[in-house]
Amino acid sequence: MPSESREPLEKVLSMYNIKVLGIRNESYKDKKGVWWIQTPEGHKILKKVSSSEDTLKYTLSAVEHLMHNGINIPAVIKTVDARPYVNIDGSCYTLSQAIEGRNPSYSIPQQLKAVVKELAKFHKASIGFSPPSCCKPKMHLGTWIEDYGRQLEDMGSFYKTKLLSGPRDESGSFIADEFPSFSFRAERSINGLKGSEYRDWTEKTRSLGGLCHQDFAAGNLFLSGSGKVYVIDTDSITMDIPARDIRKLLNKVMKKKGKWDASLTADILRYYQSENPLTLSQWQVVKLDIMFPHLFLGAMNKYCYKREKDWTGENYLKRLRDVTSIEKTINPILEGFDSLVPKSSL
Repeated sequence: MPSESREPLEKVLSMYNIKVLGIRNESYKDKKGVWWIQTPEGHKILKKVSSSEDTLKYTLSAVEHLMHNGINIPAVIKTVDARPYVNIDGSCYTLSQAIEGRNPSYSIPQQLKAVVKELAKFHKASIGFSPPSCCKPKMHLGTWIEDYGRQLEDMGSFYKTKLLSGPRDESGSFIADEFPSFSFRAERSINGLKGSEYRDWTEKTRSLGGLCHQDFAAGNLFLSGSGKVYVIDTDSITMDIPARDIRKLLNKVMKKKGKWDASLTADILRYYQSENPLTLSQWQVVKLDIMFPHLFLGAMNKYCYKREKDWTGENYLKRLRDVTSIEKTINPILEGFDSLVPKSSL
């Protein structure tokens, strides 16, 4: 396993016109890391990115486009030779301004409203983005049907070959009982995505340009003292339709709440619509995406492949039970979704 102490931090920082007073590691895992750099002018953030240099070029280009269109993202500091990153032996590092603030809370209505409205502004600002030819973009545009189908097929195969025959532990028995109903819901979602609504939105975004953050969550946002929302992590930015981010945020908020809430869902849709209006057909794509059981299949996948090396059987079972409980509360939302969609989209 790579060691944080072996990182060439002094060499990296020597390429910037700053005086370093101190270095504090924030996080370090595999191919990425974050450090606080103390300078006479305040703190900077040094990041080692896990992506390739060509993908980093794409990310930086996307960030520049978003900032130009009004999105609050910490400014990237250039090196002494005016480069936006440092490449040492194939590993890339970026330095940016540190932002003072705190993570917003979904449970505080005004802060949740600010997060949703900023997500809508993010999507609106991304229109017109076209990646430069010299980079390698992250792309999810038009891939949902294939991706979701592959996830369902993979878990369906595990269900048939591992859980319906042979011994099962408690988590396996739980999945065996629950999987059929979630499989049916996933199939409904995939069949719906084969309609014109998803195809039309994808083609429009392909033509006009558009970005998704992929993890527009409280932990990746800062709320400043003046009320501005800053996006502090842009590593996962991909090219896709806004529905991807809307679904992920809805799932995070409802997971935090412990169940789906119709009134809260309507509020979130209304906040979003006020900044980046969607059509009724586009909201139907959001409905189809929250219909797909992302939380259950994600937890099932973790169990099947034992992705959490430190987890016990009880950890997996608790996660499965928790997400299943939340997933099962979504049916009234799906059935009454049209009534939750902002009237301005009709």
